[in-house]
Amino acid sequence: MQKLRRSLPSMNALFTFEAAARCGNFSKAADELNVTPAAVSRMMARLEDHLDTAMFIRQPGGVSLTEPGRILFDAIARSFSGIENALQEIEDRRSGVQTVSISVSTGFTTHWMMPRMAKFKSAFPTVDLRFQLVMGALAGPVNDVDLGMRFMNGPDERHDATFVMPEILLPICSPAYRESHAGGGATPTGQPDITINLSEAQPNWSNLFSPASDGDAINSMIFSDYAIVVQAALLGQGVALGWLNVVAHWLRTQALVPVSDQLMTTGRQCHLVRLRDKPSRTIVTQVRDWMISELHDDLAFIDKLYPGLQLSHQR
Repeated sequence: MQKLRRSLPSMNALFTFEAAARCGNFSKAADELNVTPAAVSRMMARLEDHLDTAMFIRQPGGVSLTEPGRILFDAIARSFSGIENALQEIEDRRSGVQTVSISVSTGFTTHWMMPRMAKFKSAFPTVDLRFQLVMGALAGPVNDVDLGMRFMNGPDERHDATFVMPEILLPICSPAYRESHAGGGATPTGQPDITINLSEAQPNWSNLFSPASDGDAINSMIFSDYAIVVQAALLGQGVALGWLNVVAHWLRTQALVPVSDQLMTTGRQCHLVRLRDKPSRTIVTQVRDWMISELHDDLAFIDKLYPGLQLSHQR
């Protein structure tokens, strides 16, 4: 321990290093720390002298980490995260409110989580649920949250992953829209279906399903946020492709309906993910298990409502 204390840089140097590495720029780190860029530069030079190792590659547009710098940054990020979690738990115990943060898409939050918030609060009256919203494709780190919904193959070196369901896609629309297009892909006036598309979708689903039956060009609307795609379908604006983990609530209530019995399982798997280095909290596990149970209940209900989809064969 004494050897460690002699080799350990000052806490001020570690805080400054973490900010500079995360920002990739001494000026941005200086703004965050309320000091001058020159002060950050001097502090990092002293840190490198202390360790006798270059931590940064200095470039005109900023800085990037060397291999030793990456090793130190990863260790500091894990340590700071652990300290932050400990402080949060202390505050939770003092206030009697437990905070759980989740990283999910805007679509999942709007169309699955919000309709059942009353049910969630009934199950977890002392939990303050906080959302880190992902606007585009469901990706990115889960460093700053307790749980993240991600499509991945399973656990890896850094993450625990609990399987939720396979990624299942199916074309959906409002009941009124389906009724008006009952002739098969066209309105009574002969106009082709309108598709509601998500830009930069993963996977690219523009050609997965074609609601038009005669090969005519399909009219489309394109949005960058999947929450808007689903909302447009709810309003009867056209046919959208439904990620089942997002639209399960609306299929269950029949505010949205399948266009046909056609669906696609992509091969990707939906998981709820957490960092292995993050201290495990019982309440996080309970929230995770509640979400999975609710989604499975949705799937079982939809399977009975629309047996032609054969959802039981997909799980």
